[in-house]
Amino acid sequence: MKKLFLVVMAASMLMVACNQGSGNAASTDAVSTADRAVLKFEKETHDFGKIRAGDIVNYEFKFTNTGKSPLIITNAVASCGCTTPIWPKDPIKPGESGTIKVTFNSKGKQGLQDKQIQVTANTNPPTNIVHLIGEVVL
Repeated sequence: MKKLFLVVMAASMLMVACNQGSGNAASTDAVSTADRAVLKFEKETHDFGKIRAGDIVNYEFKFTNTGKSPLIITNAVASCGCTTPIWPKDPIKPGESGTIKVTFNSKGKQGLQDKQIQVTANTNPPTNIVHLIGEVVL
């Protein structure tokens, strides 16, 4: 009987401790969300038009940090190995701008193309997507 009582008490104390911790985390997260960086792109889609197979297209997606804290881009990944993004590694201060340079190599491609670049940063939501679209003709 004593063992059962001790197990019930330990479980009760553990549940109370877990509930208190999650309440504090939620309120802290709500405060930090309001102060996060905001990644605002000038254009979220660029249409490079028609190009010939084998051509290489470059474009710079311009953005501004419209948030209250420095913007830190941790990664940028393209939906295809034929597309390479390069992003600023240094923090972008509130109100400042930057670019994500994207190179698309159309070698071996044909037809309509929509290459997505997923940008991960300290924003809410943490990912933003831009598109490089166009048509590769023979």
